Amino acid sequence: MKVAYLFGAGATHAELANVTAGNMQESAFIQQNSLLLADVSKRVCEEAKKDNNFPPAIRAVLSYRGLSNLELFISLLEKNQVESTEIAVRILKGLLEEDIRSRLKAHKRRFYLHKSLLEFHATSHNEPLAGLISLNYDQVLDEAYKRLIGRNPNYCLSTQEAHGNNVPLLKLHGGFGLKYRKEKLPIITPGISKNYLELPYNFVWGRALEVLLDSDVLRVIGCSLSQNDIGVVDLLFKVHLKRRAKRPLLLQIIDFDPLDNRIAEHLGFFPRLERALEIEGGLIANANIRDPSTGANPFKIWLKAKVERTMSVQAIRKTTYIKRLVE
Repeated sequence: MKVAYLFGAGATHAELANVTAGNMQESAFIQQNSLLLADVSKRVCEEAKKDNNFPPAIRAVLSYRGLSNLELFISLLEKNQVESTEIAVRILKGLLEEDIRSRLKAHKRRFYLHKSLLEFHATSHNEPLAGLISLNYDQVLDEAYKRLIGRNPNYCLSTQEAHGNNVPLLKLHGGFGLKYRKEKLPIITPGISKNYLELPYNFVWGRALEVLLDSDVLRVIGCSLSQNDIGVVDLLFKVHLKRRAKRPLLLQIIDFDPLDNRIAEHLGFFPRLERALEIEGGLIANANIRDPSTGANPFKIWLKAKVERTMSVQAIRKTTYIKRLVE
């Protein structure tokens, strides 16, 4: 059973929540440290309003209550061709990078969830890893890849890399510090309508399509597949259409699973979709995954349950990161 992963901002936030668990139910701490896009958006827009170089005409349309959907805001500016949009977007992108990097700097050395996941696949013979797909700009997954796979990630930024033997790490929106042809690669501008046709992103997205066509399961960690993710949903739909002659791709949604969870209906065009509590016939027994107010961590809950079901106590003891997960 070949497995691929799709990581959203919630996956990186899960790392932070894991090492700062004692603070994650305090609203003030969450507002200042959360890595979820809504909280990052608010902080970035607050900083933009203080920036003397930020276009006054665009500053004027920002509500005093704050803005929690940066992608929608940028999309509206571009769609309506608002004056000075290019300057505003450049400043917002810079503030976005500064915000995320600064929140990670103090804690990332203690992160181990992504490392535990890759360590699990290094020991598992029943679930070969087809590829890693990420919507995140940060380097958390990249650093775990280097540590556990033992080489620099294969980002598939060219046709030669795209067909290499290494496990691909496909950053669909680019990443901070990523280079293409020895120059810094600009991240794809946050927005609902993103341009994936320019080099090297067309290579990356094409390789992602191939990875998903060759996979049996896609585990979606920390990504809600909302309307802001329309490009990713479209990619998954293309995979579904191309796989009509064989069994559909199984989507496993590793996220909070409340009683009123309607994701299966929202994405009803994907016939094989499992909410967190449905994965593998009830792999997860921790009911806290139903309620975000409990401070539960879906990524950690699922991974711990997966490890404890498939690995022996002796095998766990020989690991570096997994044994920290199950302590």
